[in-house]
Amino acid sequence: MATKFLALACIRSDSYGHLSPRPHYPSMPKYPQGEETAESSKAKAVAVFSVVGMTCSACAGSVEKAIKRLPGIHEAAVDVLNNKAQVLFYPTFVNEERIRETIEDVGFEATLIEDEASEKSIQVCRIRINGMTSTSCSSAVEEALQAIQGVQNAQVALATEEAEIHYDPNIVGYNQLMETIEHTGFEALLISTGEDMSKIHLQVDGIRTDHSMRMIENSLQALPGVQGINMDPQVKKFSLSYKSDMTGPRNFIRVIESTGSGRFKARIFPEGGGGRESFKQEEIKQYYRSFMWSLIFTIPVFLTSMVFMYIPGIKHGLDTKVVNMLTIGELIRWVLSTPVQFIIGKRFYTGSYKALHHGSANMDVLIALGTNAAYFYSVYSVLRAATSSDFMGTDFFETSSMLISFILLGKYLEILAKGKTSEAIAKLMDLAPETATLLTLDDEGNVIREEEVDSRLIQKNDVIKIIPGAKVASDGYVLWGQSHVNESMITGEARPVAKRKGDTVIGGTLNENGVLHIKATKVGSESALSQIVRLVESAQMAKAPVQKFADRISKFFVPLVITLSLSTWFAWFLAGKFHGYPQSWIPSSMDSFQLALQFGISVMVIACPCALGLATPTAVMVGTGVGASQGVLIKGGQALESAHKVNCIVFDKTGTLTVGKPVVVNTKLLKNMVLRDFYELAAATEANSEHPLAKAVVEYAKKFREDEENPIWSEARDFVSVTGHGVKAIVQNKKIMVGNKSLMLDNNIAIPIDAEETLMETEEMAQIGILVSIDGELTGVVAISDPLKPSAREVISILKSMDIQSIMVTGDNWGTAKSIAKEVGIETENVIAEAKPEQKAEKVKDLQASGFTVAMVGDGINDSPALVAADVGMAIGAGTDIAIEAADIVLMKSNLEDVITAIDLSRKTFTRIRLNYIWALGYNLLGIPIAAGVLFPSTRFRLPPWIAGAAMAASSVSVVCCSLLLKNYKRPKKLNNLQIGGIVIE
Repeated sequence: MATKFLALACIRSDSYGHLSPRPHYPSMPKYPQGEETAESSKAKAVAVFSVVGMTCSACAGSVEKAIKRLPGIHEAAVDVLNNKAQVLFYPTFVNEERIRETIEDVGFEATLIEDEASEKSIQVCRIRINGMTSTSCSSAVEEALQAIQGVQNAQVALATEEAEIHYDPNIVGYNQLMETIEHTGFEALLISTGEDMSKIHLQVDGIRTDHSMRMIENSLQALPGVQGINMDPQVKKFSLSYKSDMTGPRNFIRVIESTGSGRFKARIFPEGGGGRESFKQEEIKQYYRSFMWSLIFTIPVFLTSMVFMYIPGIKHGLDTKVVNMLTIGELIRWVLSTPVQFIIGKRFYTGSYKALHHGSANMDVLIALGTNAAYFYSVYSVLRAATSSDFMGTDFFETSSMLISFILLGKYLEILAKGKTSEAIAKLMDLAPETATLLTLDDEGNVIREEEVDSRLIQKNDVIKIIPGAKVASDGYVLWGQSHVNESMITGEARPVAKRKGDTVIGGTLNENGVLHIKATKVGSESALSQIVRLVESAQMAKAPVQKFADRISKFFVPLVITLSLSTWFAWFLAGKFHGYPQSWIPSSMDSFQLALQFGISVMVIACPCALGLATPTAVMVGTGVGASQGVLIKGGQALESAHKVNCIVFDKTGTLTVGKPVVVNTKLLKNMVLRDFYELAAATEANSEHPLAKAVVEYAKKFREDEENPIWSEARDFVSVTGHGVKAIVQNKKIMVGNKSLMLDNNIAIPIDAEETLMETEEMAQIGILVSIDGELTGVVAISDPLKPSAREVISILKSMDIQSIMVTGDNWGTAKSIAKEVGIETENVIAEAKPEQKAEKVKDLQASGFTVAMVGDGINDSPALVAADVGMAIGAGTDIAIEAADIVLMKSNLEDVITAIDLSRKTFTRIRLNYIWALGYNLLGIPIAAGVLFPSTRFRLPPWIAGAAMAASSVSVVCCSLLLKNYKRPKKLNNLQIGGIVIE
C-alpha cells in the first residue's frame, strides 16, 4: 500500500482566523458504490501531483476532501509543506486528469508528477531463533546478518528470541537470511516476510490423492489477490498469502468446497503450531522434562555421596569393594551420573560447540568445562581405584550431576519468568473475539440473513452485528444503531465512548449497551489491534543504548572467567604442593589437588553472563507491555532511555494543549433579528467551505435544529471562497459574507466601533472573531474558541514539580499564544508564536544545543519535523492510527496526562534496568572471589561447585523477576486527583 504523506500544516498570520485545525488522521478507504470489487482492486494505481498555492492545513484539508469525494478514490493524502498530493485510486472509475481538474476546481494549480509513485523496495522480515542463551549468541547472529549484502539493518533480541531484518528483496531473499542463522549454529523459523500480505492456514478434509491437492491448489491460485500457496500433504494443510483488499478466507473456503463435487470440507487450521506461545510452551516442557529426568538420576547420586555415608549400615554396603579399591558407591554414582552428563546435558555440549565454532564463548562453554572437569576427574579417580590396591580416591560425580540439575531448574524458572514478560502481547492478541455475527443485506440495506462465523473469516466490507456485551470483531464504522463502547483495552480510555452512525470502532473493544451494525474496513494484519501488537513486538526487539554496555562485557566475559578459573585452580594447587597453607585446611575427604579443583570449578560455574544479558531486554519488554496496556505505545529501548532524561517539553498548541476543534462560544448581534435566522443564513453560506472555522459555525447552527439529524441548509448561489479571508454567497436572495475584518473592508462594508471593541475583546480572550454581513451591512460578530483541554493547567504544574520545563510553540498570532500560555501556566518567555513547521524543528534544535533533552508533544502530522528533531517525539491523540512514523512514543488518547505517564514509566523502567545491572554485576563481582576461596583462609568457608551452580541459575531468575515487578506499575498518584471532564459548551 502506498506510503501516506504527512500533512504538515503551516499557518500564516493573515489566514482566515488564527486556528490550525486538529489534524485529520487518514480515515477508512472509500470504495466506489460502497463495495470494492476484485477487478477494481487489481487495477489500483498511484498518482502524485504538484499542488501550487496552498498556504495552510485548511487548504490541504479542502484539497483532500475534494479528491476523496470522487468515485474510485481509495486514499488521498496532501503534504502542504512540499506542495504535493498523493492519490491511490482505481483507474476503472477515475483517471489522473479528472483528479487534477478537481484540485484546480478547489482553487489551486495542479500538475501530475510522473515518476514519484514508485514504492519502497525495503521489506522487514521476522525470524524466530532457537538456542540462544546469552548476548554473545545474539551478537554473533546479528553480526552474521549485518554482513549479508542487501541487509540494511538487523536486530536480534535475546529476550524474545527473534530477529527483525530490514532487507532489499531484489538483492537477498529471506531463505538466505535463514540459512545464515542456521550456519551460525541456531535453528531459524520464519515468522513473517514483511510483504504487504495477509496469511491464513486452512485444513481440508476429504483429500485422498495428490491429484486432489493439485486440483485445489490450481483453483485457489486462479483467484485474484492470491500471492502464494504452500501445502503440507501430511496434515492436508494449505497456507495462503493474499491481498486482503482483493479476496479473503471465505472466498477460499467457498472455492475449495465447490471443487470436486462438494466432497472437500475446509476450515481454519487448528491453532497450536507456529505461534510464539506454542514455541514457548514447548521449550518450557522440554526444560521441565530434562530437569525431572536429571532429578531421577541425581537424587540417588546425592544420597549415596552426602547422606548414606553417615548411616552406618548403608555406609558399610556402599564401601564394599568390587575391584581392588573400587567401591559399590563409586560404581553406582558413575553409572547414574553418566546419562545426566552426556544425554540430559547434551544441550550444553551442542551449545558450546556452536559458540566455539563461530569464535565466541557463552554460558554453555562454562557449564560444559565445569561439569566435564568434575566428571572426568571422577572417572580418572574411579579407574585408578579399580586398577590399584592402595589408591584411596574421592569422586565428584555428585558435583557434575547436581550442577546440571540446578542449571536446568534455573533455566526452567527463567523461561517461565521470561514468558510472563511478554504477557502484554498475549493479552492483546486474546482481545479478538472467536466468533462474529455476519449479516447479509439486500439492495435496500435490510438484513435478510444472520450467520455466526469464525472472526478470522471476516473480510473487508462485511457487515457485522455486535450485540450488548460482545466484543467488536473488526475495525470499521457504524452503519446502524447506537451504543457505548469500552475502548480501555486498546486506548486506555477508562470511560465508555458513545458510538452512533458513521463513528469508527476498533476490533477487540467491548460493546456495552446497544446493538450495532458495523462495516469492516480493516481486517487481519491491517487492524489497529494487529498494528499495536506489531509495534509492541518491534519495541521489544529494539535495543536500548545501555544494552551496548552488556554486549561489550559479554565479548570478553567468558574467556576472562575461564582464565580466572584456571588461575584459581593453579594458585591453590601450587599453594598445596609447596605447603603454602596448613594441612588442617584440607577436608578429610579430599587432597590438596581435589580442593584446588573444587575452587576452580566453583569459579567457572558461578559466573553468570546471562544475568547481564537479560538486565535490559526483560525490563524493556515489561515496560513497553505495561505502557501498551495504558494506551502509551513506546517504540523500544532507545525511546525509553531518552524519555527518562527529558528535562524540557515542547508542546504544540492546537490539538495538544487545546481540544483542536473550534467551537462557537459567543454571538453578538448588531441588528435586531432572531438568532436562529442569523445562523440559518451563516450556516447555509459556510456549509460549502471545508475550513474548520466554517465547520464550527455550521455545527453551532445545528443546535437550532435539534429535531433533524442531518439538516439541509438553504441553497447558496454564486458561492465564492476568498482564501485567507472568508466566504460569500447569495442565500434566500440575500447577499451574505462571513469572514474576517479584511473581507469586510475589501467589500466596502463599514465596521462599527462596538464591533471593533468586540473583536479586540475576543482576541484578548484567545478567541477568534468572525464577522457576518447581510446585504452589505455588518449584522453580527461570532466568537470562536479552541478550548483548552481540561487537564492542561494541572499537567503543566505537575511537570514543573518534576523539574521539567514546558514550552509552547504555535503557528497562531502572539496575542492568542500568550493568552493560552497564561491560562495553562507557561511563562511568556517560553512561548513561540507564528512558527511554521520547520521553525518548530529549529526551536527544538536550539534547545538541544542549550543542553536540554527535549521531548516534542504534537499531533503526529503537522508537527512531524519537530517530532523527528526532538530527542523524544510524542504523538498525542493517535486513536486507531497508531503507526505514526515520526513519533518515538504514541499516546493513543488525547489526554495530556499521558505525557506524564510516559515519562514516569520510562524513569521507573530505567531505574529497574539500573537495579538489574547493579545486581548482575554485583553478583559476579562478589560471587567469583567467594567461589575462588577468598574467605576460606579466615573462615574455612568454601562454595561447593553444585551450590555455585545453583547461585548462578538463581541470579538469572532474580533479574527476570526484578523486571517483572514493573508489571505492578501504577501511574503517579497526582494524576488520579485530576478531574478530567468532558468539554461542554452551550
